[in-house]
Amino acid sequence: MLKLYAMFLTLIFLVQVVSAMLGFVFRHEIKNTFKNNYENALKHYNSTGDYRSNAVDKIQNTLHCCGITDYKDWTDTDYYSEKGFPKSCCKLQDCSPQRDADQVNNEGCIKKVLTILESKIGIVAGISFGIACCQDI
Repeated sequence: MLKLYAMFLTLIFLVQVVSAMLGFVFRHEIKNTFKNNYENALKHYNSTGDYRSNAVDKIQNTLHCCGITDYKDWTDTDYYSEKGFPKSCCKLQDCSPQRDADQVNNEGCIKKVLTILESKIGIVAGISFGIACCQDI
C-alpha cells in the first residue's frame, strides 16, 4: 500500500516537472497564442458585454493601454467605424473619446501584458517546483 502511494506521488511529481518544462519550452507559443486571441477579441469587440469584449476592457483599464501595438489598431475594427474608441482606452476616468486620439492611451497592451507574464513566469515556475519537491518528500 505504501509503495502504491509512493508511486502515485512520484508520478504526480514527474507530471508537474514535465508541465513546468513544457511551459518554459513553449513560452513563445503561449505569447503568440495570446497575441492572436487578443487580436481576434479586438476584431470582434462590441459593447454588449461579450466575454471577449469584457476581457479587452479589463486589460485596457487595468494596464492603461489601448489596442494591440498602439491605439491605431482600433481604426481597423468595425467598432471604431461605428462608435470610435471604447471608453476603456481613455486616459482619464470619465471621457468619451469617440475618435479623438488625444484622449486615449497611446501605448499598446500586448507589450505590457507580455512584460507582466515574463516577470511572473519565474515566480510561478519556482512555486511549482517547490510544491512538486515538497510533495515528493
